[in-house]
This record gives sequence, C-alpha cells and structure tokens, in this order.
Amino acid sequence: MLDEFGANRVWDTPITEAGFTGIGVGAGLMGLRPIIEFMTINFSMQAIDHIVNSCAKSHYMSNGDLTCPIVFRGINGVSAGVAAQHSQCFAAWYASVPGLKVISPYDAEDNLGLLRAAIRDNDPVMYLENEMMYNREFDVPDHICDPNFLIPIGKAKIQREGTDCTITAHAKMVGHSLEAAEIL
Repeated sequence: MLDEFGANRVWDTPITEAGFTGIGVGAGLMGLRPIIEFMTINFSMQAIDHIVNSCAKSHYMSNGDLTCPIVFRGINGVSAGVAAQHSQCFAAWYASVPGLKVISPYDAEDNLGLLRAAIRDNDPVMYLENEMMYNREFDVPDHICDPNFLIPIGKAKIQREGTDCTITAHAKMVGHSLEAAEIL
C-alpha cells in the first residue's frame, strides 16, 4: 500500500492501539476517512475510550452534526489455535454503542460491497471479520468487482428463502446456517 499510495496516506504506526486509534479518530473528526486496523478486535479494548466516547457517542449525542467517517477493522470471534484473549466476539457489545454501525461480513460479495460502503459512510463503522473465513473461497461475479458496487449498510441480506422458519446469523455462522437449512 505504501508503494501505491505513498507516505502521506499510509502510516505505519507503533503498536499502541490507544495511540493510533486516537490519531485516526482525530483525523476522522477533521474530515479525513481513516481506516484503523486492529490485528485482532480484542486489542481494540486498549482503545475503547476513543472508539466509544471520542467517536461514536460524540456523533450520536450531536444528532449526527459531528461526523467522524472512520472504519475500525479487525478479526473478531473464534479463531483456530489461539487463546481466549484472541478469540472473543465483540459484535453484540459494539452493536450496543450509540452512534456506531457494526458490520460482520460472510462471503466475498459482503466483504467487497460492505467494506466499500463502510469507507464511504459518514458515520463511524466497526467492521468485524472472521479469521477462519480468510481461506474460504467464494465465486466472485463480475458485478461485485465494479468499484461502485456497494451493499447498503443496515439491511439484512437474505441468503436463502424458505417457508418454515427463519435462521439469522452473521460471519462464519452464515455458512453453518445454510448447511443446516439444506439438511432440514
């Protein structure tokens, strides 16, 4: 990324979550569109004051007048071969924060369309990925490769229509839910 976008746009920061998150929130409040990546979203707890109070709640309490177009991105939830401090799921926790949108993609279409939408959104967005999905392959139709392809934030995606029951899931569990629907 550094070679493509240059040192004015890509900053390699020390690993201090509170520090680089504070810089990112400040940049977002000044009109830039930073993307803050946590190696694992578990480490976002080190920067929770900036995410919740300086960013999301300020946006919420100002009724949207104070904008911070920022994306917080990281691995969330269960992972293989790591301890509990690397495998927690913070989706429900962050979803309860006023002023913060939370995204949890499943497939390639979700990843491309929702990440683009998150970057273009004027509100703070928490983008939660599941590490165990990184090696999963999906078909990638041509239409999702269009840089203007977006998936609206806040609208549920129906993966499979049925008639007898509704299964809701996010991230990795969507695949398991689709398999269960086939069996049932």
